[in-house]
Amino acid sequence: MLTKKIKTRIVFILTITFLTLFLLVFVYLNLKQNILYFKTPSEIFLNNQIKNNTMVRVGGMVKKNSIKQNSKEIQFILTDYKKEIIVVYKGAVPNLFSEERGAVVEGKLSDKKFLIANRILAKHDENYMPPQMKKILQDNAK
Repeated sequence: MLTKKIKTRIVFILTITFLTLFLLVFVYLNLKQNILYFKTPSEIFLNNQIKNNTMVRVGGMVKKNSIKQNSKEIQFILTDYKKEIIVVYKGAVPNLFSEERGAVVEGKLSDKKFLIANRILAKHDENYMPPQMKKILQDNAK
C-alpha cells in the first residue's frame, strides 16, 4: 500500500507535470499565431495555402528602376530573380533602402503579385544579407 507521504509526492509530481504541459501548449499556440515566416516571391507564388489578406513577410531584392515615389507612398518591385511582387508602402523608408539591395517587407498580401506593406525591414548595412536569402538568390540567378 502507498503511504500518505508517497501519495503526496505523486500528486505533487503530477501537478507539476500537468502545469508544465499546459504552459508549453499555451506558449506554442501563442507563438504559432504571432510568428511570420520569411518567404521569397517564388515561395508565395507556389504556395496555395497562402490566402489573400494574409500577413506575410517577404524578402528579396529591390528591382532596378522599379521605385516609384510620391508624397504619400512608395511603390517598388521585390524580386528573387524568378518571381516578382509589387509592394506599396506608406510611411518612412529606412535609409539603407535602395534599388538592387536586399529588403524584407511585412504586410498583407492583396494577391499573389501585390503586397500592401506596413513595415520595411532594412536595418542592416548594405553588405549584409541573411545566409538563406543569399543562397536562394544565388540559386535563382543561375
